[in-house]
Amino acid sequence: MNQFIRITNATENNLKNVSVDIPKNQFVVITGPSGSGKSTLALDILQRESQRQYMEANGIISSLINKPKVASVIGLSPSIGVGQQVTNRNPRSTVGTVTDMYTYLRVIYEKMGERNCPNCQAIVNQSMARDELSETIACRNCGHELENLTRAHFSFNTLEGACPSCSGIGKTVDIRIDQVFNQDLSLKDGAVTFWFPTVREYYGKIVETGAKHYGFNLEMELPLKEYSDVQRNFLYYGAESEEFKHYFPDKQPPKTVSRGRFEGVLTGLWRRYKENGGNSVENKFFYTHTCPECGGEKLKKESRLAQIGGFPITEVSKWTLEEVLEWINGLNRQAQEAKDSLTAMILEDLAAKITRIVNVGLSYLSLDREAVTLSGGESQRLRLATILGSGLTGVLYILDEPTAGLHPRDTQGLVKIIKQLRDIGNTVLVIEHDVSVMEQADHIIDLGPGAGTLGGEIVGEGTLLELQKQPRSVTGAFVKEPYAPPAIRRAGTGQHLSVKNAYKNNLKNITVSFPIGCFVTVTGVSGSGKSSLLFDILAASGLGEEDKSGYDQITGLEKVDKMVTVDQSALSRMQRSNVATYTEVFTLLRNLFSKLPAAVDTGLTAKHFSFNTEGGRCENCQGLGYVLAKMYFLPDIEVECPLCHGKRFKEEVLAVTYQDRSISDILDLSIEESLPLFEGQKKITAIIGLLCEVGLGYLKWGQTLTTLSGGEGQRLKLARELSKPAKGHALYILDEPSTGLHPNDVKTLLLLINKLVDAGNTVIVVEHNTDIIRASDWVIDLGPEGGEAGGYLVAEGTPEQVAANKESYTGAYLKV
Repeated sequence: MNQFIRITNATENNLKNVSVDIPKNQFVVITGPSGSGKSTLALDILQRESQRQYMEANGIISSLINKPKVASVIGLSPSIGVGQQVTNRNPRSTVGTVTDMYTYLRVIYEKMGERNCPNCQAIVNQSMARDELSETIACRNCGHELENLTRAHFSFNTLEGACPSCSGIGKTVDIRIDQVFNQDLSLKDGAVTFWFPTVREYYGKIVETGAKHYGFNLEMELPLKEYSDVQRNFLYYGAESEEFKHYFPDKQPPKTVSRGRFEGVLTGLWRRYKENGGNSVENKFFYTHTCPECGGEKLKKESRLAQIGGFPITEVSKWTLEEVLEWINGLNRQAQEAKDSLTAMILEDLAAKITRIVNVGLSYLSLDREAVTLSGGESQRLRLATILGSGLTGVLYILDEPTAGLHPRDTQGLVKIIKQLRDIGNTVLVIEHDVSVMEQADHIIDLGPGAGTLGGEIVGEGTLLELQKQPRSVTGAFVKEPYAPPAIRRAGTGQHLSVKNAYKNNLKNITVSFPIGCFVTVTGVSGSGKSSLLFDILAASGLGEEDKSGYDQITGLEKVDKMVTVDQSALSRMQRSNVATYTEVFTLLRNLFSKLPAAVDTGLTAKHFSFNTEGGRCENCQGLGYVLAKMYFLPDIEVECPLCHGKRFKEEVLAVTYQDRSISDILDLSIEESLPLFEGQKKITAIIGLLCEVGLGYLKWGQTLTTLSGGEGQRLKLARELSKPAKGHALYILDEPSTGLHPNDVKTLLLLINKLVDAGNTVIVVEHNTDIIRASDWVIDLGPEGGEAGGYLVAEGTPEQVAANKESYTGAYLKV
């Protein structure tokens, strides 16, 4: 049996004939500077080749997956990749449903739930049902029969359990009547706000004809506020609506539209909204609000009445996982005392699931938290904890920076999960930059020495201690000589930006002051209230958003001329968006190519050099460079377009070259590589300079935005903001910009941040990276825990002052 996964002569992307042995059944870290080839080695070589070999072994046409550029990969196990992309966009999915924890909770309420009899108020317990198939339960006190609640009745995704008003979503959609109609105007003058003159004339005739069919007039010149109920309901809801039909119960509606069969303005809006899945251009007329029937709790009334120990399932779903765990353990003791072994077993399984999730630093999450609101790091750790419960062995797990968004205090719990996966007989390969994780790895593969063409080599192997003895190891060199914090802290301008009595989400009426003209870090464990304070309150207020709740007052905003908020939300979910299009370099490139003599001679314009429009793109793949191959029982895969061979464009477009390169060739270059090509193109070189300054020089122009990590996406947003002209004093609010950065690259990021502050701006950063926290002028530490146990101001001051605070978890990790 092979003791290693042996990769021989890998040349994919920037890898330079890399050959390496990865020890099996060990905890292995791949590290190195951003763009050095870590993801290429782990994902493009190991993950893709594992998929290809699996398909080949099962008789599936493996030619659909291109073999990576590698001589051989021997000893490969079946692999499971756990990345940071949030792929679940279903609004019905919650933390409870994606982990199956809510399923267990439903079973517990099916077995232990209690209700009051509506007839005599006596307690009716679910255990009183004759058997599981019984449709009713009889009250032992008065004999009144109640519906037997099964696990389906506690699911908001079933007909039995979902609130009938909102179908289990917890929210309902309504139309803003005041935005659809202007009551002071007549139909002729534009009372229906989205009817343009030609449309107004067309519908006006239909409405008038329909009204005459029923024997009344609908005056086109009369203001809407003077309409009778009959006139208003016909205009609003149409001839076939229940709101209108009761006026003329014996009258049949007109047979055709031309004869007055008017649909109704509001009825038409609803129809188009539903047909387009809520993506109508008329969405501005709709708004979402909490369901008035279930109060946002998603379940029907009968299901909400069932309780265990006085708590309905809807309330338990709102608790933090830590609180749920404590409650479950209490129920387990009761079940064991009652010798109910089946219920005790279910409770023990649920407690084990919750414990695994708590151990990866997610104790602050609640079961009802929507899956779409999770960050990439949270989603990844949730999946990792769930995987551990599967008990699979002989698997290669590939984890992409699982410490992203994790406070140093919680890293140990994550490492414990990784080691448990290893100890049951798996190989765990982790792309990681966190030194505390590397310290506990069995083996480290260090790539470098630089990014892009300057990387792609193995510069060190072994334990962290062994790397420090290897002269080419970038990681070893950093560990030997870590980043030295500045000796002097900035005092700022003496003015402050203050949020007074913040109570948004879990914040506990805290007052926080940010010194203007400084580099400020906001720290604390996950769920401690950092995002609530900075993004839900400060950023929302500065950007002029409507919701002013969650705080009493913000002072000092008048000192800020411009606010730049850069969070980790996805840049785009469209496969057509890439680095070049996002930075607007692609527009400059298309204009540049369209002016070349070869383009002018053949009549090619800037439009022909776009892969998003017809004309110059390959129509077989519509400019994507790939086509989707259906895999039936497996997810569809992307296969290189057989017509353009991944080049995206038609031959005549590819024939036009700049500096001997087609537009497709340039999209395939890294940002750094392209710099010499564009000497003299000031706008392009300025953007290239900024992208390199934020540490993204290794990205390819054509790299799809959906493939970027949260940190890469954020630094790309920052570069675009910095490319705009500076106006006065700017406040920059950044959300963990160090995500995905090697410790060596953090130095580059700090140079940029300090450059912004030295230019007279203020930078506030949510951060867990201790090197960045130590380099800041002022630290605001929230906590002490996540969820309800968080939201307090634990410490503030210079990094040295916070380090001396015994109450601060962050301070403990700032001590050198």
